[in-house]
Amino acid sequence: MRLGDGAWDRMISQAFQLPGLGRQIHIPRTVYRMRGVILAAGFGTRLWPLTEDRTKPAIPFLNRPLISYCVGYLAEHGIRRIIINLHHQPESIRDALGNGSHYGAEIEYSLEEQILGTSGALDRVRDKLSDDDFVVMNGKIITAMNLGPAIEHHRDSNALATLVLRPNPARERFSIVDVDTRGWITGFGPHPQPLAPSAEPGEPGAGDPQLAAPEHANSPGIAPTSSVERDQVAPLMFTGIQILSPRIFDYIPLNVFSHSTVHVYPRAIEAGEPVVAFVSDADWYEMSTLSRYLDASLALQHRTCGSQANRGLVLGRECAIMPGAEVTESILWDRVVVEAGARVRRSIIGDGVRIPSGSNISRAVVVRRERVRDLDRATVVGDNLIAPID
Repeated sequence: MRLGDGAWDRMISQAFQLPGLGRQIHIPRTVYRMRGVILAAGFGTRLWPLTEDRTKPAIPFLNRPLISYCVGYLAEHGIRRIIINLHHQPESIRDALGNGSHYGAEIEYSLEEQILGTSGALDRVRDKLSDDDFVVMNGKIITAMNLGPAIEHHRDSNALATLVLRPNPARERFSIVDVDTRGWITGFGPHPQPLAPSAEPGEPGAGDPQLAAPEHANSPGIAPTSSVERDQVAPLMFTGIQILSPRIFDYIPLNVFSHSTVHVYPRAIEAGEPVVAFVSDADWYEMSTLSRYLDASLALQHRTCGSQANRGLVLGRECAIMPGAEVTESILWDRVVVEAGARVRRSIIGDGVRIPSGSNISRAVVVRRERVRDLDRATVVGDNLIAPID
């Protein structure tokens, strides 16, 4: 069974209250007349082979382009004039979004012939962002966070930049962000050390991705910076959402590749500029890897479908699972056929793939081999290319 786009919108907005996933938004919001920028130029190498013929933000998430949720999220906050940077497979984004009117937005595209990095992308359109604060977000995330308090905190702090952070109690591989007692960011550290094996399930530090250190939640952010203190509380990580003052362009180099956390924020911090933190524990999903994409899709599908028959499956258009086939905890894109006697578990099946009878697919991505140029990177079986999900 496949739910239509309207049904998905209603069910997800009710279960998750996600801005941009439907019109029934239950969180009152202030409307902000500022511009937004969505970063969508990356190659999506960790999502290969799904990103062979499209950029990462154009992959389907619950049967809609992932980036459409970002556009809807900004539009729900009144941020409707949106710039999206493009590089890898740019037409996949243009085809998905058009001029943005379907999502209540006005979209302008910035095509990068050579990829410019997270702040180089802003340099290229600085003339359009020089008159007011603006919001920047990665095109690979979905969140239920109310952006309004972060914007107000940014304005109250007269900040050069406000980065939205969240606790990372599971110590996933996201760089640590150090914050002092004022709530100002002082630097960007390495990935946190893995959890100690002795941590018991349910205890702080035991790996619950939604667990937030209470002293961090929805506050300007006070985070310890010593190594001892880091081991005792959840480290903070960057969500990919930030509010910037036009003063940021004093620190972004002209006409070159630059990355915000490497080339821009350290310079601004050293100059004494207020680069501040806003910490939230609102629901947040990031699709940078195959396993994260699969887990996030199944988690939200589980919350929206409840006990329905297709619980544990995300089915695209015109899919057919034949009697006698077994398909569990998987994402099937459009026009997938799973023949009788085939087994598919915790896998992602791309457009137009036929899984032959007798196949046993587990923790893998399957796409049509004709869509892939470098066949040596994975296993070719008949008309399909199969890559493992690590």
